[in-house]
This record gives sequence, structure tokens and C-alpha cells, in this order.
Amino acid sequence: MDTVNDGPLSPSERAAHGKQARARLRRSAHAAFAPDDGRPDPLDIIERQSAARVPELVPLRYGRMLESPFRFYRGAAAIMASDLGAAPHSGLTVQLCGDAHLLNFRLLASPERHLVFDINDFDETLPGPFEWDVKRLAASLVIAGRANGFPAGRCGDVVRAGVRAYRERMRAFAGMRTLDVWYARDDADQMEALLPGRPGRDDRQRVARATAKARTRTSLQAAAKLTRVVDGAPRIVSDPPLLTPLDELLPDAEREQLEQALHAVVAGYARTLSTERRHLLSRFHVVDLARKVVGVGSVGTRCFVILLLGRDGDDPLLLQAKEAGESVLAPYCGASVYDNQGRRVVAGQRLMQAASDIFLGWQRVTGIDGRERDFYVRQLRDWKGIAQPETMGPGTLTRFGQLCGASLARAHARSGDPVAIAAYLGRGDAFDRAVAQFAHAYADQNERDHRALAEAVAAGRVTAGTEPAT
Repeated sequence: MDTVNDGPLSPSERAAHGKQARARLRRSAHAAFAPDDGRPDPLDIIERQSAARVPELVPLRYGRMLESPFRFYRGAAAIMASDLGAAPHSGLTVQLCGDAHLLNFRLLASPERHLVFDINDFDETLPGPFEWDVKRLAASLVIAGRANGFPAGRCGDVVRAGVRAYRERMRAFAGMRTLDVWYARDDADQMEALLPGRPGRDDRQRVARATAKARTRTSLQAAAKLTRVVDGAPRIVSDPPLLTPLDELLPDAEREQLEQALHAVVAGYARTLSTERRHLLSRFHVVDLARKVVGVGSVGTRCFVILLLGRDGDDPLLLQAKEAGESVLAPYCGASVYDNQGRRVVAGQRLMQAASDIFLGWQRVTGIDGRERDFYVRQLRDWKGIAQPETMGPGTLTRFGQLCGASLARAHARSGDPVAIAAYLGRGDAFDRAVAQFAHAYADQNERDHRALAEAVAAGRVTAGTEPAT
């Protein structure tokens, strides 16, 4: 925390610090997005990322981004980081998610087996200006609204409601004790309390269905879907290129080297767990490995599914080991304090989430593609429920945006100064209106960038692959 005269700042001094930040960047100035002719080519940014990825998977990434402006946006965190990094900012720092679009908020299981609503993806996490996450969420709401055919006015209503939820909850955190801020979490059965007004019957039913479905998404359910018994032992099913067992992926010698590296990931990453969780992991043993394609922006990064068994074949645990590269925010926020990018992801997740996966950890390993690579590890599936914005009408998307905004405020208040941020935001809606204007302008830019990708594919600059038939 900031100090003055070798003592901590008082709440009034922290609030004054937040108000002073308005001189650095007025709240109304957040509306501006007018890139000049020097804006980097968005395709150059994407191609630089692709150069470090598994070559045969890169066309699948482009194919997914080509499907719609919203899918493009999900894969374009590096492009938006470049745009935000070139613009003025508030200077009020929090731990950023770095990719806070609406589909990265979802239902998750806490270690105590409570269902909570929280941020899920931290591949790009780094400390940075709080408003960058808010703007990424806001633009995603406009893009999703447009995809559903909402008029501009309704999209604006959705964004202003979500930003207002962020602002008002941050103001609430500003008045809370430090430990109360840290202990705050969004239990699924209390989500209605985060929304203004009385939720309707459709909202209650939607929440009930979502929470019930999330509770079915366990290791047992994932194992039933992703494995089959071969010669009396469970093995991961083949569904290339989305899920490919290692014995189908590489020749024997290369496969053995990769298997050894992945076993080293499991053995080494265990040391990053607390002692009781390390003991729990020791009760399981690795029985099979496969490469997995994940997400949109992550397609082409090295990601593996690890099947472990505990007591017997009916006691599975599925872990996901995912490569962690440098955050897309690093060129604008500075390098991470951690030299291991997997540790950067884990540290950011533990700082922002109210309750993190008990098997979350990190490891650096040599032997994957002949290079030293950083990974983070977590459970593949544990009570996770993801939103379906394409099914949402304006009212439902508004309420979901409010949940996301309120949850983001909680995540930011854990690492940043809620008193200063709340003072900067103020009681009025100046920030809300400005961010809504920005979100519309950035959604326009995202559509132009999406068209640029389509033109690049048509011109043969890049190759877009198609999803395998199901």
C-alpha cells in the first residue's frame, strides 16, 4: 500500500489519490478510441503469436477466429493490449485478468465444494491499469449484443449496466474492512443479491439450470466422456486434432521423450502445491496422456490432458497442463516479477480469484519440442459452467453483464486500492457513459480487424482450417 511519512495512507488520503488521477485521465476521456495511421497491423500481431505455436494447429486458430467477430475478439487479446497500451491510462493499478471478456466469467467449484461465480482465465494476467479489464469486458458485451441483433441503444444499455455494477460494487468495497474485502466471494446461490431489483422467474430458472448443470461437470463426467477402457485400463479417446493421445501424435522415440517431460511436469509441479494437496496428488498415478486443443486465442499453445487414477479405474483425476508464455500485456505493463510464466499465471489467479482450484500449480520443463517451456496445471473440469451469450435476450445479457462487472470489481479490490479506484470513479455515471462509448467504437474496430483476417485468408496470407466433423 502507498505510504507517506513512513506511515500508511489514511482512507481520505487514498481517496484524494484516486481523485487526483482524474487530472491524469478524465473519466470522460475513456470514451476516446481513435487509432492513427501508426496503429500496428492486427494480422502482424496475430502472426507473431502464431510463430511460437504448434504449426499444424495454427490454421485451426485462424479458422475459429474467422467464424464471427465475437470469436475473433476472443482470440485478439494481444491486439487490444496493443491498442490500450498506446493510449493514456488512469495509473491506478490492479492485478489484471488481461482477457476479461464475458466468456471468461463462469461458475466454478471452490475447495469447500461451493459453487461460485468468478473469472476463469488468467493466461495474460499482469498488474496494470484497472480500466483495461473493464474496457475489455465492455467491448465484449457490445460485440455479443450485436451478434444477437440488438440495436445500438440496447447494447449501450447493457454496457452501462455492467460498468455501473463494477463502479457501485467498488464503492461498496471502499467502505469495507480489509479482511472483509479479501473474504468476499460470489456464491452461486447468492448471485441474485448482486443484481438490482427483483429477479424474474426466467432469471431464477436460468440460474437454477446453470448451477445444476455445472455440478454435473466433474472428473467422473469428464472421464466418462474423454476415456474408454482398453485391455482393462482406461485410455484417453482419440479425436484429432482436438484431442490426440501421444501414441498417435509422435514416433516412438519422440513420444517417449514427450512422455518423460510430461511426467516431469506432474512430479515437479507437485512441489508448488501446499503440503496437504501434494499428499493428495501423491495418491494418484499417471496412466495416459494426450494433446488437447483449447479455446480460441490459446489454440496452438502446447496443452496436454493427463489422466490419473487413484484407488482404481473408477477413481479418475484429469489434469490439464497448459503452456504459459509471456503476457500480451508485458510490452505495455513491464515484464512479470516471476521468471516462470506458469508461476505468473498461478500467482495472478490466486490473487484475483476468491477460491482457486486445489490442484493449481506450475512447472518449467525441458524436453517438449527440444526447448525449455513453462506450464501451469489445474483440473480439466471441476463444476465449471460457461455462459451461452447467443441464447441471451437484452435483459438476460444485461444481468449477466452486471454479474461480470460486480465480480470483476471484487477481483480488482483484492489487489488494488478500492478506496482510490472508487474515488476516481465517483458517484455519477460519467465513467459508465464514457466506457460505453469506447465499447461501441472498439466493437467497430474489432469488426474491421475481423474483416482484415477474412481478406488475409482470401489472399492466401494465412491459412484457416476447419473444425473436424462431429
